Amino acid sequence: MAKLVIVESPAKAKSIQKYLGSGYEVTSSMGHVRDLPAAKLSVDVKNDFAPKYAIIKGKEKLVKELKQRAAESEKVFLATDPDREGEAISWHLATILGLDLSEKNRVTFNEITKNGVQTGMAHPRAVDMQLVDAQQARRILDRLVGYRLSPFVSQKIRRGLSAGRVQSVAVRLIVDREEEINAFVPEEYWTLDAKFLNPQRKVISAVFTGDESGKVKITNKEQADAYLARLENAAYSVASVKKGTRKKTPAPPFNTSSLQQAASTRLGFQAQRTMRTAQELYEGVDVAGLGTTGLITYMRTDSLRISEDARAQANAYIAEAFGSKYLPEKPRLYKSRAGAQDGHEAIRPTIPSLTPERVKSSLTSDQYKLYSLIWKRFMASQMAHCLLNTVKAEIYGANEADAAAGKYCVFSASGYSVKFDGYTALYDDSTDDEREGKIPELTAGDTVRNKELAANQHFTQPPSRYTEATLIKAMEEEGIGRPSTYATIITTIIKREYVQRSAKLLKPTELGEAITKLLKERFPKIVNVKFTAQMESSLDDVGAGEADYIKILHTFYDDFEKTLARAKEDMKDVKITLAEDVTDTPCEKCGRMMVIKTGRFGRFLACPGYPECKNAKPLITETNAVCPKCGKKVIERKSHRGFVFYGCESWPECDFSTWDKPTGEFCPKCGKSLFKKKGGVIACPDEACGYQKTSSRRKKEEKSNA
Repeated sequence: MAKLVIVESPAKAKSIQKYLGSGYEVTSSMGHVRDLPAAKLSVDVKNDFAPKYAIIKGKEKLVKELKQRAAESEKVFLATDPDREGEAISWHLATILGLDLSEKNRVTFNEITKNGVQTGMAHPRAVDMQLVDAQQARRILDRLVGYRLSPFVSQKIRRGLSAGRVQSVAVRLIVDREEEINAFVPEEYWTLDAKFLNPQRKVISAVFTGDESGKVKITNKEQADAYLARLENAAYSVASVKKGTRKKTPAPPFNTSSLQQAASTRLGFQAQRTMRTAQELYEGVDVAGLGTTGLITYMRTDSLRISEDARAQANAYIAEAFGSKYLPEKPRLYKSRAGAQDGHEAIRPTIPSLTPERVKSSLTSDQYKLYSLIWKRFMASQMAHCLLNTVKAEIYGANEADAAAGKYCVFSASGYSVKFDGYTALYDDSTDDEREGKIPELTAGDTVRNKELAANQHFTQPPSRYTEATLIKAMEEEGIGRPSTYATIITTIIKREYVQRSAKLLKPTELGEAITKLLKERFPKIVNVKFTAQMESSLDDVGAGEADYIKILHTFYDDFEKTLARAKEDMKDVKITLAEDVTDTPCEKCGRMMVIKTGRFGRFLACPGYPECKNAKPLITETNAVCPKCGKKVIERKSHRGFVFYGCESWPECDFSTWDKPTGEFCPKCGKSLFKKKGGVIACPDEACGYQKTSSRRKKEEKSNA
């Protein structure tokens, strides 16, 4: 009989089967197999919050097959992902399959490579019930908050709303930032910007910093004009030149948070796209010459630790590709932030010598971009410092009268040149502000000539709205959520229309602001950043065996239930009204402009004259495409699961529908509307026509990857 290994995904099963061989059968649980049923609370509050789990609907046949395979196997190994969620899935599987929880049948793989799989199989252990309890506590807490608080919020604001333990805090961060922006009062300030010519007539850019009394901040035009008057017919000379060397240290290898941030700013990836692609790279890709290989280590981690074997491989590659001078004098170690779980390594390539160019032909565009980012960041983290030659010069300016009185204006010029590129030969992490560049040669005592001097008005700027990257950074710094949850949190608050994405910036909707205001007034702990962070820390203590999760649940829920009861009593006759979104569609019955409302089945158009006029109809989002079958308009529709597709407005008389998005263009061969297919190909829906072309965005991506 073969030994059975159960993993979460079919892709990972295929990769692991290759390394284990014929003595093992590797199969997949397809993620979770058991959970709290959604139709009810499924938590026995009166019995120490005992969860009432059930097989997930639709997975009954899969569970039956797993039971049969387990019964026919010599031994069963549970090889789900190496995190709390994976530990919980292993526990659920062990319970369903009747496995002994004290038996060493739990294995984990930090990387899906031959060495990683063999190492994991050689060190089986029992299911870690402390991690399971931590995950159960988090799941129960989220269920209690969601199922007890959401009905209250829906009743007071709008049907169908939800409130979550962590998502509500994320929305609050965005709402609070918006309030800061709205309350911001800009302050005026001025700069005096100069360009000088050195004795060799090379241009030097400099900025006014002060006068003989010290540093000066110019706050208005009159003050700026006064300094310009002082500098009329002024002579300028170099007062001092300070030269030095600055050392730039490479950033550490990625953890989950920093990977999501870098992928957002450098690649334009949303967090969900980043994690989906990273999962593919971890589970295994069919690489030419190697077969199916996991290219990166586990991607849900907040650790910065790397193995000594990985360090040695990186050093060998760096020495060969760049030379030994690009290796640091001593091994480079990075310290994880306080409270980080150190169960996994940082995110790194499993085979450091496997360059992005070697695997490019085997990867999708997204996989190549993300692997390249991870590989370069890791390799750079093991390289030598970058050394910069820095120079800072002070230039004094004064007319004859001021000079005689000991008065002068000070201008500062600074820049740098690269003495040794170090890690930046591979990975340049300089910001725009750091790219000052080299300034021409100067010597103290040199006379310089004023080429240009201008006073420029500025105003202080409000804090920027969050992007996905900066929100993830804020959540990590505040201790809100955990690395594996950031992508889900952002996706959820946007999908529920509490936050909207505009040009990559996150802005709260009126609905998000209303919910946040209600929760801040009535449930301050739920949206309190410090309280939520403390709760996350308490759940970490459960995972470490330092706290009892039943006590934590009681401490939280007993207070929460009292607060909820008080809010229900105080607000029993209160209904919060949102401003209606007025459209330009007139009501056919009374002529009023219809408004957008939201019901249990989504948004719809309704007459604002209700109850006098009860007219309502579906909200139709038109496109600029025409149906290829009947010539009528193509409109946006939603499936019963909420996914967007496109179909003819005359459905069901005309059955045209497609997942492909209309482009607004028309086929040059037959004149029908063109649609954009998955992968960036723009094509005519008429197969007989067969016209298609590559989108400009895909062409740009292909060019950048070439």
